[in-house]
Amino acid sequence: MGVWESILITIITASTPLVIASLGELVTERAGVLNLGVEGMMVMGAVCSFAASQMTGSPYLGIVVGILAGAAISLLFAFLTLTLVANQVATGLALTILGLGLSGMIGEPYVGMQGVKLQPIAIPLLSDIPFLGPVLFKQDLIFYLSIALIVGANWMLFKSRAGLVLRSIGDNHASAHALGIKVIPIRYLTVVFGGACAGLAGAYLSLVYTPQWVENMTAGRGWIALALVVFASWRPYRLLVGGYLFGAVSIGQLHAQAFGIEVPSQFLSALPYAATVIVLIVISQNRRMTLINTPASLGKPFVPDR
Repeated sequence: MGVWESILITIITASTPLVIASLGELVTERAGVLNLGVEGMMVMGAVCSFAASQMTGSPYLGIVVGILAGAAISLLFAFLTLTLVANQVATGLALTILGLGLSGMIGEPYVGMQGVKLQPIAIPLLSDIPFLGPVLFKQDLIFYLSIALIVGANWMLFKSRAGLVLRSIGDNHASAHALGIKVIPIRYLTVVFGGACAGLAGAYLSLVYTPQWVENMTAGRGWIALALVVFASWRPYRLLVGGYLFGAVSIGQLHAQAFGIEVPSQFLSALPYAATVIVLIVISQNRRMTLINTPASLGKPFVPDR
């Protein structure tokens, strides 16, 4: 395999969990719910998928368990914020702390174990295309799912009646309720979808990216996913581009060291997070564009009888 092929494959591997986790958060925020617990849901998906694959020997069962773990912990967030009307920001932060602590406890027996790696699936004929074949058409199942999710989410949000209803809730939940739209049940569904995507992203980390369990292995990717939603201005296709840009920055540190570029390793490790801060600063300068794209009811509680 050529050098550039291997570089592109590692960029895809680093970017896929970011794309999936941020897509789930994008759909959740489009419905007006701000869930800052992406990191906690991701790490729970990672540990549960790893444990399930170890017990069964099947990475595919591990994927299912990771998705269910992320969805289950997101249900807790939904109950607290949508039913009990707790503060969404505080609850999301608490969810992250809960997920990090609980995953450490669940994963303690699995530290140091060799994981069950999810094998790539070669698409016949397409995988034989020079250069692009091994890069795009000889990937694992979760990569293919990430592309399908982006396409499906974009169609649902902007080409379907369901997407129009969902966006109307995010823009003005009171008016949507007055029109007879069931705001709370739809928000429950979007929160669970976001949790399932975060769980799937976590499963990717422990089954593909590094097939092992290490405590706090998400390493801040959940926070980068949150920044990506703003970077993409709540548009799925922009999210795909942003995810791969951030993935390239994060994986660039490894290739820079491999090429012998003499830059302090600590600086290279900090690059993905520095890029996140810089992007948010740049985006905040264009307040008009931010206000146009931001769901107007984002983070605001809704009680039907008020």
